[in-house]
Amino acid sequence: MPVDPQAQALLDAAAGAPPIQEVTIAQGREALEQRARMTAGQPEPVAEVKDLQMPGPGGALRLRVYRPSNAPSLPGLVYFHGGGWVRGSLQTADVLCRALANQAECVVVSVDYRLAPEATFPAAAEDAWAATQWVATNAASLGIDPERLAVGGDSAGGQLAAVVALLAREHHGPRLVYQLLIYPVVDYNLDTQSYRDNAEGYLLTRDGMQFYWDTYLNDPSEADDIRACPLRARDLANLPPALVITAEYDPLRDEGRAYADRLRADGTPAEYREVPGMLHGFAGSTGVLDVGRAAVRQAALTLRAALGRSAAVAG
Repeated sequence: MPVDPQAQALLDAAAGAPPIQEVTIAQGREALEQRARMTAGQPEPVAEVKDLQMPGPGGALRLRVYRPSNAPSLPGLVYFHGGGWVRGSLQTADVLCRALANQAECVVVSVDYRLAPEATFPAAAEDAWAATQWVATNAASLGIDPERLAVGGDSAGGQLAAVVALLAREHHGPRLVYQLLIYPVVDYNLDTQSYRDNAEGYLLTRDGMQFYWDTYLNDPSEADDIRACPLRARDLANLPPALVITAEYDPLRDEGRAYADRLRADGTPAEYREVPGMLHGFAGSTGVLDVGRAAVRQAALTLRAALGRSAAVAG
């Protein structure tokens, strides 16, 4: 279908802005913060928001915990923001995390992982893994049921969630019951059909993704590491069930679909949804994208149902 009219308005508003690869790192980060302020919408009230610190591989790691209610032992979601491993923050994910907490009825723990170029591969993956282990270990004090812990993220954060699920399998824990992957980066392959169809003109560009990969990886050979490219894992069996969401007008569309296909082929339950008319980043612009907001709500309800089923299994 054509680009959604509200998405087209976003494109029109962004016309003329310099691409990410032609500005400084600081300017690129501020541009994403500004876009979040303008398009994410009003933050939903939740019962509690608390900022914490934990010891991380590279020093203190900041977490933001969202509780939808004061009910004890709620399910938990460890969430990783997007931004190409270069930008993004607890604040750019704030509106989305609040919505997920309320609509999925779970505690959301948002992770402020290290960014490149200050901390290159595998820093973000190491932080994501450490944070998930810490949340699992400290579930009781966080009011989280350790038997109902999921991971999720958008874009680069979706990649980190997929990586954590793989690492948890390899290390035999912590036990994860679901993975929510919103337009994830899962392979360093800029020659898919969706890259060719959407190389430029839809916010995230092929050149922009090349910049993100170049900034995050120390060398292109690192793409063969599953902590960079989960799609290159030898097998995707025995992983938590997944929901993989993509956008029609997104260079990353085809790799997301391929990941869902690989999960299913290897015996891992996976649902795939392509949101028609939408652009990469729609989950962070739900204040101005009605279709994006509906897609996030559907994802949250699917997560809520999955976490409910995991409680029944655990019981």
